Amino acid sequence: MERLHLRGFQILRGALDRPAQEALVEDLRGVIRAAPLFSPLTPYGKPMTVRMTSAGRYGWYADRRGYRYERKHPSGVDWPQIPEAILNLWRQQVSDQRDPDCCLINFYGEGARMGMHQDRDEADFSWPVLSISLGDDGQFRIGNATRGGTTESIWLASGDVVVMGGQARLTYHGVDRIRFGSSSLLPNGGRINLTCRVVD
Repeated sequence: MERLHLRGFQILRGALDRPAQEALVEDLRGVIRAAPLFSPLTPYGKPMTVRMTSAGRYGWYADRRGYRYERKHPSGVDWPQIPEAILNLWRQQVSDQRDPDCCLINFYGEGARMGMHQDRDEADFSWPVLSISLGDDGQFRIGNATRGGTTESIWLASGDVVVMGGQARLTYHGVDRIRFGSSSLLPNGGRINLTCRVVD
């Protein structure tokens, strides 16, 4: 595993080997069966290109009322538990003192992207965000503590893990595009990104 540092972001290249990635995808299939992927609206009424669901005590949600955490999936069911493999990775890379409250699951199909944003819907920014990439390569863009200014980009591959803590915790970041079909992990292509957060 190679550890890179870029603007305060810790990038762990190859943190998950292929068998671990395949096992994790199988765990996620169970989560998605219980809480299916959905396409949220931004507060401006525009549908996001990324489909999502969550696991844990809370799920992240967006609609015309704004960005927030909810206790239940839009269907009304409780969010499934976070798979143990994800919790183990959090305990190794972030903390064994407290588990995350939410694991947001974003699916990027062909042409999907995520605009520059901050993760700031949580109560305590001292806890890092843990990000896991599975499937197709994604071009990850890192900005600054405020909008604008120079940015840097790095391609994240399947099995890469990013820890966003300290000065990186409230840095603007996004995903410009994916290389659709660059990975054989997901039979029909696409990228899954998992982000684990302490919410309360």
